[in-house]
Amino acid sequence: MKAMVFHGTEQKSWQEVPDPGVQDAADAVIRVEAVTICGTDLHILNGDVPEVEPGTVLGHEAVGEVVETGSEVRGVRPGDRVLVSCITACGRCRFCRENRFGQCLGGGGWILGHLIDGTQAEYVRVPFADLSLHPLPGSVRSEDAVLLADIFPTAYEVGVLSGRVRPGDTVVVVGAGPIGLATVATARLFTPGRIIVTDLVPSRLDAARAVGADVTVRADEAPEQLVKDLTGGLGADVVVEAVGVPQSFEACTRMVRPGGHVANVGVHGKPADLHLETLWSRDVTITTGLVDTYSTPVLLGMMAAERLPAASELVTHRFAPSQMEEAYDVFSRAADTGALKVVLGPPTHDEVAPAG
Repeated sequence: MKAMVFHGTEQKSWQEVPDPGVQDAADAVIRVEAVTICGTDLHILNGDVPEVEPGTVLGHEAVGEVVETGSEVRGVRPGDRVLVSCITACGRCRFCRENRFGQCLGGGGWILGHLIDGTQAEYVRVPFADLSLHPLPGSVRSEDAVLLADIFPTAYEVGVLSGRVRPGDTVVVVGAGPIGLATVATARLFTPGRIIVTDLVPSRLDAARAVGADVTVRADEAPEQLVKDLTGGLGADVVVEAVGVPQSFEACTRMVRPGGHVANVGVHGKPADLHLETLWSRDVTITTGLVDTYSTPVLLGMMAAERLPAASELVTHRFAPSQMEEAYDVFSRAADTGALKVVLGPPTHDEVAPAG
């Protein structure tokens, strides 16, 4: 089969690799129908995730069809259309029993495209299939469902829930990439008083307004002063960091009010300063986290009920699987290309080829 293989910092290729097979009784093999690229994949290529070994197939988000299962798999069977979660879970260790699947001690957690071959391929082996795959209703399109593999659970769990967004809150989202936009959409479920979004790219701020941001401001146009002005100098109740660079994290800690919450979602490859000389007395809660995906069934239900943005609002570019290299180029140059989320896969089900 063909797959996107990591070869070291800034090195990757779409190439032939051996087909995956069932290696454990709890495995399933999925024929990939739709797959996407995550900002974390770019962090891997930048050398920010050194655990990824050369030769690993990238990717941790996909929708596809089950083609083979191990003898212990009971929840899915060949022919089922499923969502492949970015997190796998053994279901038996201490953390899995607490629904903290991202910290799985039994061989799960974030392993796809990280510690084992991932989803940017024609086929992928998924360990612990019963807990790591989600059967999809026919009403949910594949390109919509793939957004539930990572960005929506991550934004909802690590950003909104950890940040304790409540009705009436002022929420600031720093970064209007896919995770930031999903944070805006899921924060709205809690009816905050206002959502402020800041980013350097005007097209991303346009997208933030489209999914529900009340106020947007360029990152180079004094967003900290704007937050002060809109809150009477108090600061935001919740600030979500969705970029992953030191400057944005430090800005978050300056925009939060005393007693407020900073929820870090961004993947950081460099140290950030924690200014305890100003924070120690302000009762600020700072949370970090890897998504656990315990919310995926709830989010899937909301997507089926059309309570979440569809792919048409977040996916800016679509490619055939054979265009993986081009898709990476477009996604990595988002400031120039306007890319938000890219999806690779076959035509959507509402596209009909003309007769003849």
